[in-house]
Amino acid sequence: MLNSPAEPEDLLMKLEKLKSASLHELRVRATQRMAAFSERRGWSPLGKVPTDDELLSLLLPQTITAADDLLDHFRQRSQPTFFDSLRSPEKSSHAFRSRWPEMSQRTVERADRICKGGFDLLGFSGLSFGRPIDWLFEPISGKRLPLVHWSKLDYLDAEIAGDKKIIWELNRHQYFATLGQAYLLTGDERYAQTFVNHLESWMDANPPKLGINWASSLEVAFRSMSWVWAFYFFKSSPFLTPEPFKDACKFLYLSARHLESYLSTYFSPNTHLTGEALGLFFLGTLLPEFKEAKRWRELGSRILIEQLATHVKSDGVYFEQSSYYHRYTTDFYLHFLLLSRANNFALPGEVEGSLVKLLDHLMYITRPNGSTPLFGDDDGGRLTMLDDRAADDFRGTLAVGSVVFSRSDYKFVADNAGETLLWLMGIDGLRQFDSLPAARPTETSKAFFDGGYFVMRDGWTPQSNYLLFDCGPHGSLNCGHAHADALSFDLAANGQTVLVDPGTYTYTGSKELRDWFRSSQAHNGVTVDGESSSLPNGAFSWRTRASPSLLKWVSEERFDFVSGEHDGFMRLPAPVRLTREILFIKRDYWIIRDWFDSSNSHQLDIRFHFDSHPDAQSTLDIHCFGADESVEEEAFVSHCYGYKEPAKVIRFSASLAARRDVITFLLPRRTTTAWKVAELDAEPGRAFEVSGGKTRDLVMIQAGEWVWKRFVGDQLEEVVSPTGKTNVRY
Repeated sequence: MLNSPAEPEDLLMKLEKLKSASLHELRVRATQRMAAFSERRGWSPLGKVPTDDELLSLLLPQTITAADDLLDHFRQRSQPTFFDSLRSPEKSSHAFRSRWPEMSQRTVERADRICKGGFDLLGFSGLSFGRPIDWLFEPISGKRLPLVHWSKLDYLDAEIAGDKKIIWELNRHQYFATLGQAYLLTGDERYAQTFVNHLESWMDANPPKLGINWASSLEVAFRSMSWVWAFYFFKSSPFLTPEPFKDACKFLYLSARHLESYLSTYFSPNTHLTGEALGLFFLGTLLPEFKEAKRWRELGSRILIEQLATHVKSDGVYFEQSSYYHRYTTDFYLHFLLLSRANNFALPGEVEGSLVKLLDHLMYITRPNGSTPLFGDDDGGRLTMLDDRAADDFRGTLAVGSVVFSRSDYKFVADNAGETLLWLMGIDGLRQFDSLPAARPTETSKAFFDGGYFVMRDGWTPQSNYLLFDCGPHGSLNCGHAHADALSFDLAANGQTVLVDPGTYTYTGSKELRDWFRSSQAHNGVTVDGESSSLPNGAFSWRTRASPSLLKWVSEERFDFVSGEHDGFMRLPAPVRLTREILFIKRDYWIIRDWFDSSNSHQLDIRFHFDSHPDAQSTLDIHCFGADESVEEEAFVSHCYGYKEPAKVIRFSASLAARRDVITFLLPRRTTTAWKVAELDAEPGRAFEVSGGKTRDLVMIQAGEWVWKRFVGDQLEEVVSPTGKTNVRY
């Protein structure tokens, strides 16, 4: 099947976009449409594989005299410079084997499964695409896509493509790095033979411009970079012979031309555009024999530099409000910087400056156990697959950053060097990491005002308490990777991840699950009358969007306080403005006030999503005051795209008249005395007593003013007033 007829609503949206488009956008889109039309008609020379003579004509003069000599030339050249590990592959593989013997063994085992046709991709294990591999097959749905021009495929339609992410993940060929690592570890030529067989099979099955594997320029970029990595891994193998190398160079030339022709300048100017730019920079830098290589390199570099101001907010938050795509972006620019340094390309200072901001944000949002909350979309992919860390473990990126910028705090949070550091920076990078002293970050709690994220933390130990509050914009562009997570949060108690954003799970595989994982019902937030704060309109767009606003942020040694509101429920027939306030008494507990302001009564549901591990519920006590009932529900958590597991949700429901609030205490469990919470009579306002062992706390909330007092016996020890004077000790 080809493109489905557009719905009238979709046509209206497209017409509105065209009305507001600039002349430059109209020109770019028209040029790309004409290029695709030319390819479909068979008029474009880029629609076929060059002959050997044509390949020679594409190379700089005096490079080689015969196409079959390309491989020898590649093996003998000293420039350009690749990543340090593969300049001394024997030393790198020895360091890998000696430093991470268990990881080395797992790498070999994974490579063996690949040789037998078994793939672990995204959150899926043991996928089979047939023997030989069917590069157009999606094994979960059983769909096989036709070999038609890429522009005629509606790959977002699950009835046509199933979950296209699964097909693309295989065709990125990032598993070539696993085969390459196993090859260097063992010297077993089976891995080189598998690589060459897959390379040749892919080129036979995916003629230029035909099929889903040419439909996304980002996928073309990732695949091109994987091939170049593989050339360096298998550089000395006798199975890498002149014929497949020469043919692959022809495809890489076509890939570079495809990238510059179909950049996502106006289609998806997010990580699609920067990933494509990195692919061009990669090919232009590492295949300088092509006459057009300098243009590719300079174009890729220019885009990457230009996009920094848009993609990286002033506080370092990635502009699509997604931690996973933030990590993607950080990796893109780390690779860009490392390759530029290796080849003596000067970059403007804003590249390093923005990278530091990106890394700072990753550092501060890291949970006590080393994982990272997956707020916003998570597509499960990576720039390179050089380690087998969990999808929510971004510390390998921080380890690289610690060496690149000599940052002791990055090293402290990264905890260990990790294999990615070795494969990007070689044994010298490992030595630099080892010699760098580790130091705790200078701050515990941290506000990212532009991005709208607020970290409440009482330390940097594995037993610390942590909360990440989301009061940022819904997203950017068409908010395609946003979730309805306004005023939601992620929490760890006593170092244990407890309350989580359940993740993403799928993009196009299931509309129902796509909508649920993005909804307010799937976050630690509030719904009103069963409505989500933002409503989806397809897999990557929204019908309505909530706009949060920060009201107050105070951070002191003893406490943090944050307050925010959003307008997501102002669309209701009886509009509702929702405010959430959180007081964190460090080393003790959190208090949440959800304030409801409306002219009518409504049904509020407040949900707390527990992580899927069995100890999550045993780590935290929840006491909710103002709710009519509490219900334990079954839901899901997805720690990686394509995989979900059951998890518990506690839902508190309240039928509230105008201008009312619900107060919730989140109390990390102690090993000694349990917390007890009781509401006291108080007019006006509300008051609570929290007792635990020798201490008794009094919490008073009146007209938005908070006071917290701690008594030991009858002696007043502390007073905290986050909305007035702060932290007084007696």
